[in-house]
Amino acid sequence: MFQFRLQKVMDEYVAGVSTMYQTNKAMLEVAERKLNMLREDSEHLRAKDLHELLRAWENYHRLLAAFAHMKHIQFREESRYPGYYYRADHLAIDDDNWKCFVNSTYDRHTGEWSMKKVKYVQLIKPADDEPKAMQHPGANI
Repeated sequence: MFQFRLQKVMDEYVAGVSTMYQTNKAMLEVAERKLNMLREDSEHLRAKDLHELLRAWENYHRLLAAFAHMKHIQFREESRYPGYYYRADHLAIDDDNWKCFVNSTYDRHTGEWSMKKVKYVQLIKPADDEPKAMQHPGANI
């Protein structure tokens, strides 16, 4: 049931298939509250044998990965498409500010996330006939 609840939160609030990969600031705030409730519930996961213990740890690690994914979408105030997600409150691709990587660090002692932008480095030179966005050098960090 824990895994089902986690999947439902991510699908409905963090740009899952049921919302057609769309989310916004308000939905992400709801997701954060629900993921915090799941974190509290994760302390009560139990196992009757080693296989169930393995599954419990897998679900806890899924929760951490889900939290990181949600925090990255929350931090990045733009849409990343095609194929990733759409922020309904920030629909445009903003290469001037967001063509970069976002790195996060989780402090397990305080439970706090820190986020930072990291410069995008183009390793392969785009061809002259590539779309203009492909030739964008990246955000100034």
